[in-house]
Amino acid sequence: MGRDTMEQEELGFSPWWLVAVAAVAMGFAGTYQFGWSSIRLPLETRLGASEAAIGTVFTLFVVFQTIVQFPAGWVRDRWGPQLPMLASAGLLAGGYVGTALANSIWGVYLFYSLGGMGVGIVYSVAANTPVKWFSDRRGLATGIAMVAYSGLSFLLIPFLRQFIVTDFVVTLVSLGLLAGLVALVAVPILRDPVGVTVRDADAEPDGGADVTSADSTPATDPEAVDADEEEGYTWREAVRTWQFWLLYAIFVVVNGVTLMLVGKVIAFATNAGISAGAATGAASLVALGDAFGVVVVGGLSDRFGRERTVGVALVLCGIALTGLVTVAEAGIAPAFVALAAVAAFLRAPPYSIFPSLVGEYYGRAHSSANYAVLYSAKLWGGVAGGTVASGLVVSIGWDATFLLGGALILVAGLATFVLRPVRGSPA
Repeated sequence: MGRDTMEQEELGFSPWWLVAVAAVAMGFAGTYQFGWSSIRLPLETRLGASEAAIGTVFTLFVVFQTIVQFPAGWVRDRWGPQLPMLASAGLLAGGYVGTALANSIWGVYLFYSLGGMGVGIVYSVAANTPVKWFSDRRGLATGIAMVAYSGLSFLLIPFLRQFIVTDFVVTLVSLGLLAGLVALVAVPILRDPVGVTVRDADAEPDGGADVTSADSTPATDPEAVDADEEEGYTWREAVRTWQFWLLYAIFVVVNGVTLMLVGKVIAFATNAGISAGAATGAASLVALGDAFGVVVVGGLSDRFGRERTVGVALVLCGIALTGLVTVAEAGIAPAFVALAAVAAFLRAPPYSIFPSLVGEYYGRAHSSANYAVLYSAKLWGGVAGGTVASGLVVSIGWDATFLLGGALILVAGLATFVLRPVRGSPA
């Protein structure tokens, strides 16, 4: 009997239900990121804040969403997902309610950052639930959990735009209470398989040294851990392997270049003389492409292999970005919209495949903490996609900046083909 079948019998129902619950919680949490464009203008008017001050709100959100994932993952790996999800329920609700009632920009900084922490916790739990429960279909399960992060916001944004202008406080408070309630409902439902948490591994009377302690120093080369040890690698051991740092570099490049695409596609189109309607369509299809890419690309990795799928997807993404520049110069609006959507579709691997790769390379027991450390690459990618990209646009121009981005992703995709499992990977 396969491990997936045994763990489903242990659960009493299909683990796909856990993925669905995690995905719904992920979707409501994702409104903090994807609904921000609808929230920021009414908030700016309400507070009389400057553009720079309002822009800082989102920067702080990204920072706190990213840095909270490691402690959240560390707790989840040891005691399961219930404690982190309980904390996220309060943070998600309090973040929106506090932002709605704040009468100064400093209050918004505080409460939107707290909401960002709630988002980071839900993201960590949702991304790693498939890793804990699946082996054969991890990529598809992870993609389903991830798609809701932007997909649900795409459905909710029209309603958010309509009501937040007429009643800012009630709309934001209602959204916060709904997001918190969904996370709270998930608390008694989400769980991890018996024997997968670090606490369970520590309790096993194997008579040997505790290799799972976060404070331990591995007695062996970290690339030679026994494949039969379910507890696998701690984050300290994982970062001593070259595979981790290659994945980290790829994450920085892909996140930086594609955040540039997400944030600047309208400005690039406008600069190239593309019509306003086509530019708006490109932005909308970038969001849709991003949502569906994590499901499709993640599912393909189950069939064709993780490394191969990452490599092909990123090489094609680089080619699409290069083509985007060509059609922009020619003023071909339909091709511009299509290639922008394709590039967003193919940016999925760090979010839909990397959680599975981390679980397969370094084991399931520490997968949440290990992926959280890898996910910290989003901070550097955010800086590259925002500040650095803007500087490049000023110094070398739009076309050269996007061509450079396409070349970097192409190199990242080719680099993926040298990846191989860590020796002794628990898988």
